[in-house]
Amino acid sequence: MNASATQIRCREEQASAWYLVQCKPRQDERAEDNLLRQGYACYRPQHSRERILRGRRQTIAESLFPGYLFIQLAADGNWAPLRSTRGVSRVIGFGGMPLPVDDRLIKQLRQRAAAGIEQLFQAGDRVRITTGSFAELDAIFTAMDGEQRVVLLLNLLSRQQRISVPLASIKKID
Repeated sequence: MNASATQIRCREEQASAWYLVQCKPRQDERAEDNLLRQGYACYRPQHSRERILRGRRQTIAESLFPGYLFIQLAADGNWAPLRSTRGVSRVIGFGGMPLPVDDRLIKQLRQRAAAGIEQLFQAGDRVRITTGSFAELDAIFTAMDGEQRVVLLLNLLSRQQRISVPLASIKKID
């Protein structure tokens, strides 16, 4: 590849970059909608979360980074409308200059979001309890109990007992 082709490719790569935008409190979605309406390329990583609302279990999408979203802009683009966009507080920078975010980070976040939620344990996996009153005992993983707890089958006194322990207190046995 000759020098002029390399310079053209470098200019194209530098033509637009991703930047981190801080949103006003609890206005991530509003900021994203307004920026998209203005024609900006935005990305707000989200994850699914189960919550109990009004006595019912519901799955809702929440921002992975509450209060922030990513926006793709050209270095010589029009930054002025960002200041007056509803929901936007500021573009994150240092010394008054916006700092670009590495494109690889955005790519990885998108790949993980596309892959969905990866479960650490599958029903039937053998695990070892590492802390608490059942430490050093082996059990069988059955299910998640919320976000931070798991349900295990533990063999006690020749009977299988269901117990609930913190997720952080178990490890998978290979």
